[in-house]
Amino acid sequence: MRELAGARVGCAMTGSFCTFRAAFDAWRALKQTGAEMYPIFSENAYSFDTRFYTAEKAREEMREICGRDIWHSIVDVEPIGPKKLLDLLIIAPCTGNTLGKLAHAITDTAVTMAAKAQLRNGRPVLLAISTNDGLSQSAKNIGALMPVQNIFFVPFRQDDPVGKPSSLVADLKKLPLAAQMALNGHKIEYMF
Repeated sequence: MRELAGARVGCAMTGSFCTFRAAFDAWRALKQTGAEMYPIFSENAYSFDTRFYTAEKAREEMREICGRDIWHSIVDVEPIGPKKLLDLLIIAPCTGNTLGKLAHAITDTAVTMAAKAQLRNGRPVLLAISTNDGLSQSAKNIGALMPVQNIFFVPFRQDDPVGKPSSLVADLKKLPLAAQMALNGHKIEYMF
């Protein structure tokens, strides 16, 4: 079984800003495995100041974790495909918007281009979903992506069944395990 130590891992973030803290904790846990981490932000994640993070603070934290500059444009990530730069791409958090784009082959952000570039080489993409409509409008996109070869999911659950009954969030504490399994072509069971 291939280990994460030394594996080249794309660490992509999209605009589920309320999960950034948990995502940064997951990236730190991944760093402990010895993976070589390449940060990628969607244009929104790279640019927007929110009540959770300023854009600069989020960028600073990711650069500190990964030790590299952030790829944040289609031009930055396009070489992933032809140069085979990554062994694994992880999108955490992966918004409902990004799920929809991936399910319909829409490539209009740095993150969706990174996924397309990775998949063209038959290499794994691991999704850690975070969406308020996972059990409504985004459910069909999750269902469309689950059987796709080389797309894997971090186990997920409802995050607030009473207050937000359609909302789903990945268990980011399981990201390193899911990454190890995806790197080796195995899907993790969706049990908690």
